[in-house]
Amino acid sequence: MRVAQISFYVDPQAREPLELLSAWPSLTETGACAASAGAEVTIFHAAQHTQSLERDGLSYHFLPFGRSAPGRADGQFLQLLRELQPDALHVHGLDFGPDVAGLTASYPQAPILVQDHAARVPRIWRRRAMRQGLMAADGVAFCARDQALEFVAAGLIAPTLPVFAIPESTSRFTPDDRAAARARTSLTGDPAILWVGNLTANKDPLTVLEGVRLAAAALPGLQLHFCFGEEPLLAELRRRIAMDPVLKACVHLRGRVPHAYVQQLMRAADLFVLGSAREGSGYALIEALACGLPPVVTDIPSFRALTGDGVIGRLWPHGDAAALAAALVDTQRLKPAAMRARVREHFDAELSVAAVGRKLLAAYAALVSRRAGRRVSGL
Repeated sequence: MRVAQISFYVDPQAREPLELLSAWPSLTETGACAASAGAEVTIFHAAQHTQSLERDGLSYHFLPFGRSAPGRADGQFLQLLRELQPDALHVHGLDFGPDVAGLTASYPQAPILVQDHAARVPRIWRRRAMRQGLMAADGVAFCARDQALEFVAAGLIAPTLPVFAIPESTSRFTPDDRAAARARTSLTGDPAILWVGNLTANKDPLTVLEGVRLAAAALPGLQLHFCFGEEPLLAELRRRIAMDPVLKACVHLRGRVPHAYVQQLMRAADLFVLGSAREGSGYALIEALACGLPPVVTDIPSFRALTGDGVIGRLWPHGDAAALAAALVDTQRLKPAAMRARVREHFDAELSVAAVGRKLLAAYAALVSRRAGRRVSGL
């Protein structure tokens, strides 16, 4: 099956294509997943630079197309698309409605799967553009099917539109010897709890701080390590830590670390924690599961999907510090080290390159079959 994966998002930093391939691993991974399942994948990405290249068996075309691209070259994009003659189109992002509608009008031969990347339901006066694309799509993919419900309720997705549960990406991280990773990273704690995520209100590090403070009474060896990029709540975290001797003794603000080093930290840690109110999927959680790191994360749709409804690790209600504390204590009593193999087994079955590839190919095939059936019936 020939598949065109298409992104209309233009990098605001105007980086060169090779820089984007390095900076955005998900750009390559989704294509690699589909290719691993047998699809012939070509990736089209809107960009301010024009370049075509081959890498790891995938074809890439970077050029200015779509409504947000300066100096648009839509004709060149459509010519390349028609030459490829894909059986299915896979568009990344729900926020490019007019582009999706134009795509289905210009290339009606193939069904379109639109994949969510943490979109929000727009305000009422801005919904028309998103609805235009979703009504033109043949199917939509979310990390969890429940994430589609608010879009259906807002009239953006037709109740009859096929919805597929497919993670946004995968991870190439792998498990390794925990003791060796501890030696390399000097990560401390019994348990050593790792946070990887921005310090934002949505991810709610303040509730995590309070949950850890409560759990420390039952887990005196506990140490919490924060790795983060964006840091709007950093000053407040520092203030809370400085005011509390328990937190001062067990919380470490590591800040931004290289991506490769995140893998070492995840191999060394005992538990992974996040307090998110919502996520499109959760790249850091996917990476933790790839390393076999047991999660203690909030009970939100995407995290439920990624953990198999909490089959691995523990889920706790967003904003509930006492529930987080109880989850940390319970998980530690189950001996996280003994859980690591089961976590990785779950990743291999549901979130690996091969697993995501199978889900993508099944979605493409279902939409192609559905389109063919509608043609036969004359609809």
